[in-house]
Amino acid sequence: MTAAPTTDGVLVDRYGRVARDLRVSLTDKCNLRCTYCMPAEGLPWLAGPQLLDDDEIVRLIRVAVERLGVTEVRFTGGEPLIRPGLAGIVAAVAGLTPRPRISLTTNGIGLHRLAPALRDAGLDRVNVSLDTLDPGRFRTLTRRDRLADVLAGLAGAATAGLTPVKVNSVLMRGVNSDEAPALLRFALDHGYELRFIEQMPLDAQHGWDRATMVTADEILASLAGGFTLTPDPAGRGAAPAETWLVDGGPAKVGVIASVTRPFCGDCDRTRLTADGQVRNCLFATEESDLRDALRTGADDADLARRWQAATRGKRAGHGIDDPTFLQPTRPMSAIGG
Repeated sequence: MTAAPTTDGVLVDRYGRVARDLRVSLTDKCNLRCTYCMPAEGLPWLAGPQLLDDDEIVRLIRVAVERLGVTEVRFTGGEPLIRPGLAGIVAAVAGLTPRPRISLTTNGIGLHRLAPALRDAGLDRVNVSLDTLDPGRFRTLTRRDRLADVLAGLAGAATAGLTPVKVNSVLMRGVNSDEAPALLRFALDHGYELRFIEQMPLDAQHGWDRATMVTADEILASLAGGFTLTPDPAGRGAAPAETWLVDGGPAKVGVIASVTRPFCGDCDRTRLTADGQVRNCLFATEESDLRDALRTGADDADLARRWQAATRGKRAGHGIDDPTFLQPTRPMSAIGG
């Protein structure tokens, strides 16, 4: 019998931060090979039995929503659009009470076909990754000739009403660092909300170099030549992006400066990997296993207690600037954004 919804618990850590935003990775696989994420040949993917099945994913999300106060669920990957049964998972989560807000982070390939079905299933909005508008650069960055498919996906999401459509862009020195103004103009012209993201040490190759990362200050300086930016009076709250009004608004641009302007003190996120591990931070070096507990008969109350215990151990910050910082063994594609 399904337990009745309850509000007797939240995910709170020892610093008083409450996690209400759940990121759920649906797969570690991807149909691109972005140079800052994985090698050209791909990675050793998780074996099928290691992955949570659809019912297991929905059950853990239900525990998070009904018992632990989660109010927002974002599906990630890898590339979540390649997960079979995605629309069914979205529909099941949309049927929970209280209903969480549901979003998805994707590279956009195939989104123009799937957007109407995902909207009908209950998806509220999407974030689409797009680092360049130049076809040649796109091929170099992703090792695939799929820029037209990504642009079609963005347009399809907007047509389907999965709004606001947000665009995530990572700038790299000497690669696409000159494209910030063009990306913002593109977003403004199409009614998308642009978010620049500082490149983070989450690549499978462990080749991240702070010297090649384009900082938030550099991004804002490059935009200032063509746009007037003023701080968003609404403030950031627990959101990862600092936002600015563009030319007086209402359009906005955001920067997620995880490295140079960390926002760990306001973090309200918890993460569930595709193989059922709880992660409290993108840069965590430890995980807590819910999959085995679920598969060996743990009831919902026990799963909730395990999740709460994992959350209490969350560190104060990611520690990138600490000399003892160690990059996670899992790359971004296996963690989920």
